[in-house]
Amino acid sequence: MIKNNWTREEIEEIYNLPFMELVYRAATVHRQFNDPQEVQISTLLSIKTGGCPEDCSYCSQAARYHTDVKVQKLMELDEVLSAAQRAKDAGSSRFCMGAAWREVRDNKDFDKVLGMVQGVNSMGLEVCCTLGMLTESQAEKLKEAGLYAYNHNVDTSEEHYEDVISTRTFADRLNTIDNVRKAKISVCSGGIIGLGESDGDRIGMLKTLANMPQHPDSVPINNLVPIKGTPLGDQEPASIWDMVRTIATARILMPKSMVRLSAGRLDMTYEGQTLCFMAGANSIFSGDVLLTTPNPAVKNDQELFQILSIKPREAFKDSKKSAVEFQVTPTAGKALGIEEVTVL
Repeated sequence: MIKNNWTREEIEEIYNLPFMELVYRAATVHRQFNDPQEVQISTLLSIKTGGCPEDCSYCSQAARYHTDVKVQKLMELDEVLSAAQRAKDAGSSRFCMGAAWREVRDNKDFDKVLGMVQGVNSMGLEVCCTLGMLTESQAEKLKEAGLYAYNHNVDTSEEHYEDVISTRTFADRLNTIDNVRKAKISVCSGGIIGLGESDGDRIGMLKTLANMPQHPDSVPINNLVPIKGTPLGDQEPASIWDMVRTIATARILMPKSMVRLSAGRLDMTYEGQTLCFMAGANSIFSGDVLLTTPNPAVKNDQELFQILSIKPREAFKDSKKSAVEFQVTPTAGKALGIEEVTVL
């Protein structure tokens, strides 16, 4: 049963189940709503790196921290499309573009991003962006350009949030998610564990997500990748057991959502990742780099998929719309070298 009125006590009871029982229940729910042998492969590209004015304690791209990340301006259209093609050739069906901005501004850079969205969409990939805070009108423009999904994580519980970030409020995050939903863009929202939070904070984060009017279509679960030079640079990441427990609880609370096994996979064994898949994770980010942090090599993911007989999920599987249904504007079409769009 799909519900959006979970109590904290109900979630606590699920989260604190004996480990094997929790995984069994999550796997049972997963099989009711999803193909357990199917996992989506996504690729995440940093299209504008570093120099962010925010103070997210975990982030290598915050300008105020001294990390090894070098500031790079917004990528050019042809670079992004080439990267998207490589991702598609490697098996990805979703291509995500991230920019280290606090919020989107209505300027030439945003216009360039709209062109990127149109270009990647025309390749038949689910195109996703994570660009910071959005207004309702900006979300509408992205939708018109062909954006399929927008990522905006809540990161942690509302109670723990101010211990991690002070430059953007928890309410700001929820407001952007509302704007994305109003534009009828697929919502991608999850969080990070290993930020020094308690089990109660993880439960609070999941409660926020599961009690949204509509569950996020995608729920990324990240494990902290400690970055030297950030306030959490010496923080110990969460254990694989905590990761599996969080994923399993998310799967039970949000049966139809894509639960994305995201950052932190590099330090996971094949066995650990398998437990995550058993618990209901049905998406990974593929590629050697996840924005600015290392990620398992593509060949390793291919090997694991072969061992587990996992098949990649196709693009737009649960959507009535496909890439060809979005209109490419004449300006963007010219930039992409597209003079005419054929609707199949």
